[in-house]
Amino acid sequence: MSEANPSLQNFDFENHKARAVLDYQKIRDVYEGCSETVKSILKQTFSEKRIKVATIEARAKAIDSFAEKAVTPNEEDPSSPKYADPLTEITDLSGVRVITFFPNTITEVEEVIREQFEVIERINKTDILIKNEKLGYQSVHFLVQLKHNRGILPEYSRFSYLKTEIQVRTILQHAWAEIEHDIQYKSEETIPAQIKRRFIALAGLIEIADREFQAIQNEDDRIRIEARQSVSEGKLGQVEITGDALKAYLDRKLGSDGRMTDTSYDWEAKRLIKYGFRNFQELEECLSPYDDNEVSRKVSGGRQGQLTRFEYMLLAALGEKFITNHEWKSAEWWSKWKYELLGKIKAAGIPTGTCAIEPTK
Repeated sequence: MSEANPSLQNFDFENHKARAVLDYQKIRDVYEGCSETVKSILKQTFSEKRIKVATIEARAKAIDSFAEKAVTPNEEDPSSPKYADPLTEITDLSGVRVITFFPNTITEVEEVIREQFEVIERINKTDILIKNEKLGYQSVHFLVQLKHNRGILPEYSRFSYLKTEIQVRTILQHAWAEIEHDIQYKSEETIPAQIKRRFIALAGLIEIADREFQAIQNEDDRIRIEARQSVSEGKLGQVEITGDALKAYLDRKLGSDGRMTDTSYDWEAKRLIKYGFRNFQELEECLSPYDDNEVSRKVSGGRQGQLTRFEYMLLAALGEKFITNHEWKSAEWWSKWKYELLGKIKAAGIPTGTCAIEPTK
């Protein structure tokens, strides 16, 4: 057995690690606070700009991970450590990860990062992988500090000179990264050729899936915009029944109501489809004989909210079909209540059951 290279014994790596860990333990809570602060700034800004992301995670580097990194050998001189002063040279002690649903959101996130922080470095892992023809997860990394105007504030001053690494990737890229970290082949050179081919194929599928999800979102945005425009122009026959289009239709017909949620409109749209409506022209023809304010006053004695007035009109137009084809028809209390409302409409001399739409089976 050959003897160990004497040059590798010149530096006491264990002592180097022990001293670095001891120093890091004393101030790790500051890095924890820094990462939470960066996360909070991002979260608030995303909310203000209505940027939707899957998750935002924050952490200070774990002690064992720091220890392992602190004794990384220098690539050019393995007899010495890569980080002579780990506490200042290791730049990911404070870390934040932003996971997006779609690739385009990464650009929006980057704009926020540049707006809110001083960007020291930007690394596109994808470009590096392509250049080196290597496997790995796609991600964009930023090394940032608080901007001066924020760092001088008392609540941020202890973080003013600390660096934070912000990783930004899609949810599919994140899944790849998590799986990659868990596989037994830590070096690409040791991966068997058959396994490597499968990894390459999978990486391609993930990239295609990311692009397709983005294309679906873009198409959905286009359809929503066109539907709203058609509703505003009265071209109702070409607008399919969706929650977003229903909101646009009711805002135009009955006046907007900011209290209603998207979920409420989606639920109403689902029922309209079950009742047999295929587009908003059919719905308009069924509702046109009715005045929402009149029906509301006759039923409840006053003017109700947008969706309630809409339901009263729909109840009048469909008559008993509104009740017998509703998903809550089996609830005795609900059916009794709706029949009472329908009775009030009839008693007021308002015609009912005028809509010829037939529910879907």
